[in-house]
Amino acid sequence: MTTLTRAALGTLVALLLAAAPLVPAAADDPAPPADPDPIRGLVLPPLDSFIGLLPPLPVPGAEYAGDLCRSGGDECIDEVIARMETRLDGLVATCSHSAIFSLAYLRVTENVRDAVRSGYFDDEQWLNRVDTVFAELYFDTTSRWESGRRTNIPGAWRIALQAEDDRAVSGLGNFMLAMNAHINRDFPYVIANVGLTAPDGTSHKADHDRYNQRLDSLYGPVFAEEARRFDPKFDDIDAGTIEETVAGVIMRGWREMVWRHAEQLALARNPVQRAFAQRQVETYAALQALMIRQLFQTPDSTERDAWCAEHGADS
Repeated sequence: MTTLTRAALGTLVALLLAAAPLVPAAADDPAPPADPDPIRGLVLPPLDSFIGLLPPLPVPGAEYAGDLCRSGGDECIDEVIARMETRLDGLVATCSHSAIFSLAYLRVTENVRDAVRSGYFDDEQWLNRVDTVFAELYFDTTSRWESGRRTNIPGAWRIALQAEDDRAVSGLGNFMLAMNAHINRDFPYVIANVGLTAPDGTSHKADHDRYNQRLDSLYGPVFAEEARRFDPKFDDIDAGTIEETVAGVIMRGWREMVWRHAEQLALARNPVQRAFAQRQVETYAALQALMIRQLFQTPDSTERDAWCAEHGADS
């Protein structure tokens, strides 16, 4: 990992921790086990302890009322993956910098599909619906941007997509910008709409948190594939798995903020409270985007584009 990349990711972690919820866990909550780093032989402090994963707030349960994936069936994710594969093929053909996130999102969605079908989650229908509604926001935003219909594009997405068009940041910067826009901006609305609590009163927070461990396992192979196909410097690591570990801390912190923002949206009782909750979501995501855009800017993408032209279609 280059010194600049370490500094950039370190800054992201510091700002994320400063913004994360600070309410302590209950005294009788068991401490999570330490996370071993199998390559370096180190025992890292528990990632969850850095970002204060807290019990969920009591949000009333309700039946799912959305139109997408009403059945909650596995076919929902299959359809999402098919659309993602088609989109990625088109982006690769032109070496669009949007291919970075498109590939990462496809691999994450494939992993969610496998997790759902293995019985990893308590509520499989909820995960299928969340995945489908979440992806639909991505498809809608990117299609509107690419067709020139750019009014009402969220701030975090506007920064990410403009950076892709301008070829203005590194591959890792594209990854972080789009992940921020889709997680910090889109995800709270998705969870609030699909539901934080089942009709019987069971919180979905456990399933939301449960995916963190599987997500941690994806950074290494996804970063390697991004480097092999699109940007040879994407996975420029010289320090074991530190880069992936830092990414894991950032993503866990973001996912915790997602849940807290979703609670604010779901618990809003009048237009003023709703507007305040929405402003929290939009501002947090946009500020993260501005910081990432500054940290990962690059003056020239010639080498990266030439690499993609030669290797992008490799699978």
